[in-house]
Amino acid sequence: MDEGRFVTEKSATVYPEDALTGRDDLDVITPDVAPTLDAMFRERVQRSPDKIAYTEFDPAAQLWCDYTWSDIDAEVRRWCAAFRRQGLEKGDRVALQLQNGRHWVIFDQAALSLGLVVVPLYVADRPDNVNYVLHHSDVRLLLVESQQAWEELQQAGGELPHLERVVTLHEVDDDQRGLVASVTDWAGREGDDIEPDSAQPDELASIVYTSGTTGRPKGVMLSHWNMLANAYGGLRSVAITRQELMLSILPLSHTLERTVGYYVPMMAGAQVAYARSISDLAEDLTIIRPSGIVSVPRIFERALSQLKQGIADGPIWQRWLFDWAVAVGWARFEYQQQRRRRQWSLVWFPLLDALVGRKVRAQFGGRMTLAVVGGAPMPVSVARAFIALGVNVLQGYGLTESSPSISINTLKRNRPETIGLPLRGVEVRIGDRDELLARGPNVMMGYWKDVEATHQALDKDGWLHTGDQAGIDDGYLVITGRIKEILVLANGEKVPPADMESAIAEDPLFEQSLVIGEQMPFLTALVVLDRRLWREQAGELGVAGDDQSVLDSEPVQELLLERIQKQIYEFPGYARIRKATALLTPWTVENGLLTPTLKLRRAKILESLEKEIAAMYAGHAVYKQTASPSTEKRETP
Repeated sequence: MDEGRFVTEKSATVYPEDALTGRDDLDVITPDVAPTLDAMFRERVQRSPDKIAYTEFDPAAQLWCDYTWSDIDAEVRRWCAAFRRQGLEKGDRVALQLQNGRHWVIFDQAALSLGLVVVPLYVADRPDNVNYVLHHSDVRLLLVESQQAWEELQQAGGELPHLERVVTLHEVDDDQRGLVASVTDWAGREGDDIEPDSAQPDELASIVYTSGTTGRPKGVMLSHWNMLANAYGGLRSVAITRQELMLSILPLSHTLERTVGYYVPMMAGAQVAYARSISDLAEDLTIIRPSGIVSVPRIFERALSQLKQGIADGPIWQRWLFDWAVAVGWARFEYQQQRRRRQWSLVWFPLLDALVGRKVRAQFGGRMTLAVVGGAPMPVSVARAFIALGVNVLQGYGLTESSPSISINTLKRNRPETIGLPLRGVEVRIGDRDELLARGPNVMMGYWKDVEATHQALDKDGWLHTGDQAGIDDGYLVITGRIKEILVLANGEKVPPADMESAIAEDPLFEQSLVIGEQMPFLTALVVLDRRLWREQAGELGVAGDDQSVLDSEPVQELLLERIQKQIYEFPGYARIRKATALLTPWTVENGLLTPTLKLRRAKILESLEKEIAAMYAGHAVYKQTASPSTEKRETP
């Protein structure tokens, strides 16, 4: 395909400049040199044997430890020999449920070098869901953190007839030996020189199960070439040098982190450090001082919320100074992007940056030049604030089914209200019902054991149907809604709930939110309150902060609706929240109301709070109205 501009009906694929062109500070392993994931690893070891590959915290020694590519290679060889002794054959499935760390990489590369198929599992996922994945993919070997982790999986019940070995990172009790073995006993002390039995580029490398916001998860089949092509396409949009230090935050079982936070740095020769946990993230950022991260929007939303809350508690001049710094910083950014003329106010930028911007960047370690954000829509106001203050937030878009990236903003062409420009080699077009379609070497092979779902997702011409509605603005992709997540009110008006929920969540009082209104006369919302901030508000209202019953009182309802409406004032007049139910118990992975990738399980939440929702619509008849030609035409709020 021509890499300049691809045009068909309702499509316009415009690629950014090739970020790898004319650079002498790069050491990128291209797919033509290493056409499989394990071949890329071996090439990196050969090129950079003594360079630090990974840094992680050792809780026993209470130290951050560095590991070179040679160190990792020695471990990969040891584990590879163990896989071979286990009797595993090319194409067999092996799974791992680990926290981020070097062992994740070692397992992955050892398995891939023998042509095994890796099935990543979320550490925070429910045991019954994990057992379903193990059974559905016929996993023969499983790696977990500890004996306790395996025992928790067993409690969920269910037969796993194909599972022959469970390996733990830590020692196991003598009475558990047999099926279960520690990695020390299983892998031994030394690895043999084993000839790789790598798969071909177009053969299956991994089955990644989608998080399953509705129903059981589906196993996305990704080949070596799918993920390699995607990593290389990403580097051609946003180059990473061998001097970069990336901080790994998202779970490696998340395809965004796996491709962009693991394979891309390996391809580029960059170093990766593993964050200890989300609760330790603020401290880890200042210790590691990364130059880049891969993140979901929620991390930045919380950071900005906490920042604003701190400012709100201070004198009014601090709020004024912060807003001024953001306004001037944004004007400077627009000028640098060649979208606005230079303004006189930019003379204040050095002073404002010293007083505000530099302090904000210090909270991220002070060296961050790149923050790739995906996995969910990012509120434009959040992205603009951080960009204005010197943190280069690049929003992208993709699906597990596309390995995952389809598009991304770049350093030179960044419009945060969009999801960026397509990666090189990826075609996009707008199909029926304004659905975004994508086609390219990154698109999955299909769903494991599910031909019907594969045919629904991939048409005969190879286009992946994303399920998201989009438009194209000067080559940039703009998500306008979700085909299956558009609320249609009883009068035919259409509302994108995710957009409204993102806007509501910008208020630090609201930890989580879900907008309701399908075939209803008006919109309502469920909101989970931040307990600390709610106690402060409750004190001002003179009610008990820990009493759920007071949340339905008239003063509290007035407060909630006032704050909600303030956040959604830019939406059309019909998109107004009339009633809200406040909750003090958050939706979590553990209670089954969030997916492991922290997406809302809408159906589950609606089911669990059926009575509360019914109470908000009590006394109001639900009516349906035949759509007129004007309402049949798609509305873009």
